[in-house]
Amino acid sequence: MSGDVAPPAERVDRRLLGVAFILVLGTFMATLDATIVSVGIDTLTEEFGASVAEIQWVTTAYLLAVVAAVPASGWLADRFGGKRTWLTAVGVFLLGSVLCALAWSATSLVIFRVIQGLGGGLLPATGQALLARIAGPNRTGRVISVVAVVPLLSPVLGPLVGGSVLGVASWPWLFLINLPIGVIAALLARRFVPAVAPSTRRTPFDARGALLLSPGLAVLVYGLTEVAHGRTLPAVAGVAVGLAMLAGFTVHGLRTRTTPLVDPRLFARPPFGAAALALVVLGASVFGTTFLLPLYFQTGRGLSAWQAGLLLAPQGLGAAAGSVLVNRTIDKVAPRTLVVTGIVLILAGTVPFTQLGHGIPDAVIVVALAVRGLGMAMVGAPVMNIVYSRIEPEQLPRASGALNLLNTVGGSVGTAALAVVLQSRLSHRGQDIPSAFGDTFWWVLGFCLLAAAGATRLPRTRARKS
Repeated sequence: MSGDVAPPAERVDRRLLGVAFILVLGTFMATLDATIVSVGIDTLTEEFGASVAEIQWVTTAYLLAVVAAVPASGWLADRFGGKRTWLTAVGVFLLGSVLCALAWSATSLVIFRVIQGLGGGLLPATGQALLARIAGPNRTGRVISVVAVVPLLSPVLGPLVGGSVLGVASWPWLFLINLPIGVIAALLARRFVPAVAPSTRRTPFDARGALLLSPGLAVLVYGLTEVAHGRTLPAVAGVAVGLAMLAGFTVHGLRTRTTPLVDPRLFARPPFGAAALALVVLGASVFGTTFLLPLYFQTGRGLSAWQAGLLLAPQGLGAAAGSVLVNRTIDKVAPRTLVVTGIVLILAGTVPFTQLGHGIPDAVIVVALAVRGLGMAMVGAPVMNIVYSRIEPEQLPRASGALNLLNTVGGSVGTAALAVVLQSRLSHRGQDIPSAFGDTFWWVLGFCLLAAAGATRLPRTRARKS
């Protein structure tokens, strides 16, 4: 067998696909809610008589809660079992959704979004780890290729779903729409998802690491958000404190004799370090573009939220097509080949957006988005497949938590950084809004090039495991 081709995988039966579908419902619910509320900002502003800056915290609070929750997912799954942790996360998310729908003020809504985000942050990581453990190393690639497309589709579907909901119902339904999805997912999981025993090692919770890592990430994202808003003092303080706390966590993780919340040494082990770089930069590129394009369509072209979401649909279609392609080839083609090809496609699909100042036609935007979507689907699943196939089953929860944390941090920090760049370019360009967005997309292109550099260091194959 050639060194470029992965070993043959076991057949994925209907039962395993059913488990994957159930667990992906939780991921879909959580990732969709991260974007669905964005189209309701104006409505919420009027409803609560708040400023846009105050209501923007409805989105920011959710994001910060997700970032804070992800690092603990590995320890929780080790301690209580993956299925129990996942079901609890669904319950917390649904509780937060109900409370959000009952909110009586902007402040109460922000607080309830934190509760919702804590549940939402646990769902993707625990769901992926549980699915990889149930599937086993030889079937992980194909099932993960199904699950990994959901975070790519959700940012595209969010504005469409949110616009549709507000077209026929009041704002609480932006949150109540989660109830039927979550209840169905929980009932199906209780019946059909196998329980995976907790880890036999009773490692203590890394309280010091939790106090440094999660708040440090949240404060860093907050600081970058304040930079975008032009508030210098809180921005500098947030970035400085956030970086200091993350540095403190790294030192703590290297020195502690117990198991840290996220082990910094993981990133020095191949292929984890290269996979980490690829996922961080991919997250910045994917979510950064999802932030930039709707904003450009609405401010630069005067489109409605629904029209902007519709114009983004080709990216979702490309991601769906890419998921099918990866599912059929991931056990036949070298994973690194898929990843590098995917990043090249993302690069090719990003180049046209650097020319927004020259008035590119909608047809070019549609094709570019479809190409980007195809490329994005070819990166996430193969990267996770490489990592999951090379670690021991008992390490899956913590590895999954680390990978999801990196993707989330890449998306949140990348989006905040691009917002800063955009604000700077808008100030420089004045009324030439398309050129300001085009300038910002050069940074997205740079992110893609960094991801490509990381991908070249990935191994050619999955590890052979019996």
